[in-house]
Amino acid sequence: MQSESPAPSGSDDVGIADSVLQLTAIILLLRPFDVWWVSAFALTLATLSLVVRDVRRSPIAWLLLAALAAARIVYVWPLSDNHIYLLAYWCLAIALALAGPTSGATLAASSRWLLGAAFAMAVLWKAVLSPDYVDGRFFRVTLLTDARFADASLVFGGLTPEQMTQNRKFLEPLPEGAELLHPPAFVEPARLRVFAAVATWGGLTLEAAIALLCLLPAGRVTELARHAALVLFCATTYALAPVAGFGWLIAAMGLAQCRPGQRLLRVAYITVFVLILLYAEIPWTGVLADLTLR
Repeated sequence: MQSESPAPSGSDDVGIADSVLQLTAIILLLRPFDVWWVSAFALTLATLSLVVRDVRRSPIAWLLLAALAAARIVYVWPLSDNHIYLLAYWCLAIALALAGPTSGATLAASSRWLLGAAFAMAVLWKAVLSPDYVDGRFFRVTLLTDARFADASLVFGGLTPEQMTQNRKFLEPLPEGAELLHPPAFVEPARLRVFAAVATWGGLTLEAAIALLCLLPAGRVTELARHAALVLFCATTYALAPVAGFGWLIAAMGLAQCRPGQRLLRVAYITVFVLILLYAEIPWTGVLADLTLR
């Protein structure tokens, strides 16, 4: 009888790459739960998962991490960020996959269905249930009022710092029935409206494409298009969106869908994971604003 060929380096005998589990552990370390008694256990388990292979391959460890994420959600209900819910499901999916006979294929399928469901719900909320999103109001207001988008609005929207301050005063809520005697003028350059429209429809179109490509029957063309859409979404959306944890999670889940021979795709997902980290830690829009608005 012929002996079975050895498992590829970085994966166990049923196919989950170490890099998928390690990136998930890194996510838990980079964005710890903000409840001290949950964080203490989660950080300990995440660290052990990162450096000890037996812990990393243990279904019990990931089941405990899923339970800790769920405990955090319950404790701060209803204020948890959306990606914490997805993180809890993902840790549970890892635990169930590691406990089964075909963990690689099981986790890849779980990743595809979880991402498909998450993006489909995002499209449903934005395109159907939120009229203020599809008519552009959401980004037209957010780009002016959310401090995290201020530098991007200055650089790409054509506003000056003085106009930004003026617009924020214009948008400040007043007591019911009150009116300003001399309201400030509202300035909305054409570039800002274009920026808001691109953010609205570009993001929605890409999210719809990802949902469709994840939920359609898998084929070679569909698979490659799905990976391309996921990498593009991570590389562009999180350049501005201040939710790095979601981006890291999408990158790790996309990596889980890569087959052993798809080395370039694996490199692409790890690259966008690092890129999102740089987006989160380096204020690149602020640097551009300083250079262009001097």
